[in-house]
Formats: sequence, structure tokens, C-alpha cells
Amino acid sequence: MKKYLVEFIGTFFLVFTIGMSVIAPGAGDLAPFAIAAALMVMVYAGGHVSGGHYNPAVTVGVWLRGKCPAADVVPYIGAQVAAAAVASFAVKALKTGLVTKAAALGGALTPAILPALLAEFLFTFALVWVVLNVATAKGTAGNSFYGAAIAFTVLAGALAVGSISGGAFNPAVALGLCLMGLVGWGSLWIYLVACFAAAIVAATAYKVVNGAD
Repeated sequence: MKKYLVEFIGTFFLVFTIGMSVIAPGAGDLAPFAIAAALMVMVYAGGHVSGGHYNPAVTVGVWLRGKCPAADVVPYIGAQVAAAAVASFAVKALKTGLVTKAAALGGALTPAILPALLAEFLFTFALVWVVLNVATAKGTAGNSFYGAAIAFTVLAGALAVGSISGGAFNPAVALGLCLMGLVGWGSLWIYLVACFAAAIVAATAYKVVNGAD
């Protein structure tokens, strides 16, 4: 079950980043960079648990190679397909179902509440998930990629949802944005709620996957 959750999370963020960065308004010419960054950090974060497939074709290939138990093939693919579907619904909600354009009032960003909450929650979850897995897990102890993984998570998030929420993924950054006049003070609560909630959920997911690690 732990491996399947990791495959779900990794595939979700891969597909979500693809949709958010490719569908206008997205990341433009930087979309491939955002997608590659998302895949890279999710492989770093989950590779020690599930192998970091995030792709049914990869799962089949690894199984044929003899490195994936036959009993895991269908659950892996099920988790990947389910993640792709959920990610697609999230993208459609942000791109078409919700008002995503932020208003600029007096030079400060006033993001639409629901889209900003979702955007900040998802990529703060991704950031905390990656930090916990690459910088605190026994399975990745002593690695030399944790800094790149963490930085590229922020990069992927900024390119994917920066136009919706400002791409803070960090309560301290959100406070700084308000102090600099880049985000309206009335919107600070959005970042605080989304970021701390995401941290709690990410830590819970980490404990489910890694136990007492």
C-alpha cells in the first residue's frame, strides 16, 4: 500500500504540472522545464520506496526486467491512472472551473481565494513531501541531490501555479511578499492556511509511507 501511495503522489504532481504549465496561461516555453523538474523531484522523493515509476509503461518494462513483482503491476498502474484522473480534474478546476485571474490593487496581488488555496496547498505539500523524503528519510540518507530536489520543487511550482497564487509555498515568503507590497495583506491568511495545512498532510503521508523512520 505504501508503494502505491507514493506512485499516486508522484504521478499526480507530474500530470498536474503538465496540465498547469502547458494549458494557457501556463509556463510558455518553460513548460518542458517545469515538467522535467516535477518528474525529477518526485523520482528523488519516492524512488527509494516504489522505484518512482509514475508511468504504466515504465512499470511494465521494470516488471519484464524482473525488478517489479507481478503482484504490484496492476496496483501500480491503478494508482498511476487514478492519480492522472485526479490531477486532470484539479487542472480543469483551476483553468476553467474557477476564477483564476488575480487582481492587482495598488500594485499588490490579490489572488482569487479558492484557486490560490488549492495552488498553495498542493505545491507546499509537494515541497514538504520532497524535503521529508530527500533530507530526513533513511532510504535517502547521505544523498547529494537533496538541495537540487528541494529547489526544483519550488521551480516546478512557480512555473505551474505562480500566476495563480504568486508561488510562495512558504508562510515566511508570503509575509515577505506582503511587506514588500507584492501581495495584499488581506490575502496573507490564504498562504498561512494552505501552507500549514499542506505541511500537516505531507507529514502524515510521510509517516504512512515510512512508518517510524
